[in-house]
Order: sequence, then structure tokens, then C-alpha cells
Amino acid sequence: MQLTVKAHFNKQTKDSKKELIQFYVKGEDEKKPEINHLTREVVELEIEGVEQKLTCEFSKSAKDSKKTVLDFVVKGDTSADQSFNFYKMAGSDVTLNIVESQMSIDEFYDDHEGIEYSVDDKGSVNVPDNQLSMDRLDEVAASTEEELD
Repeated sequence: MQLTVKAHFNKQTKDSKKELIQFYVKGEDEKKPEINHLTREVVELEIEGVEQKLTCEFSKSAKDSKKTVLDFVVKGDTSADQSFNFYKMAGSDVTLNIVESQMSIDEFYDDHEGIEYSVDDKGSVNVPDNQLSMDRLDEVAASTEEELD
């Protein structure tokens, strides 16, 4: 499902736990029933004229007599490059495209397992055996180099 609305990019806030963005929808677009259908879903947000997309949870929509407020929680692994041009639009009127994602809410909030390690008094890192093979380490390094190119 896809929804396009004219909205005011009201604000973007970030704390140690999550990043939130908020839009105000006014006029005829706030009557679109798709707004309610996409609430509590993982969506891709696009602003017309901005290349980057943000993966977000459409956390809630609230309607009062003047406007409809759309709140989104941004996925934690969003890069600063992805969000910079997007956030430059804060405070202005935008055309917002909301596209339902294939990602589930569980996947959205799934934490990365990471690698267990400890650091000794000398500053050396100790990693328990069998967490990362040299073959896998080479694969990760090669994919990182490709991304940088």
C-alpha cells in the first residue's frame, strides 16, 4: 500500500533510545483512510525532491480539529548520510510518500547480536573462540570495501 499526502514536516527529535519525526497533515489529505491502515506498520518514507528514504515505524496518527499528526520512529541503523538531506526539509511543507515496507515490526526492532569480547588491563581485546572465522572476516572486509567504492 502506498499513500501520498501534502504535509508540514514539523519536527525531528533524537534521544539515546530513539529518533522521532513528526508531520502535520491538513486539508483533504487528512481524510484519506489509508492513514489509519498504515498506522503501526513499518514504512518507507520519501519526501518529493529528496533521494534518500527512511525506514520507520508509523507509530501513531492523531487527529484534532485543526490537523492530523503523523508520528514515525526511525530505524536505528539509519546512516547520517541517509537522514541529512531528509532532515534539511524540517520546518517546511512537503509532499510525503508513505510506502508499506516488507519488513515486520519484529524485524524493525530486532537487535543485532554483535560479537562478545572483553578488554584486559593492558587494553588488549579478547574474543572467545568460534565467533568469527577468518573466512567470514574476509567476506565482511570485502563487502565493506565494495560499499566504500
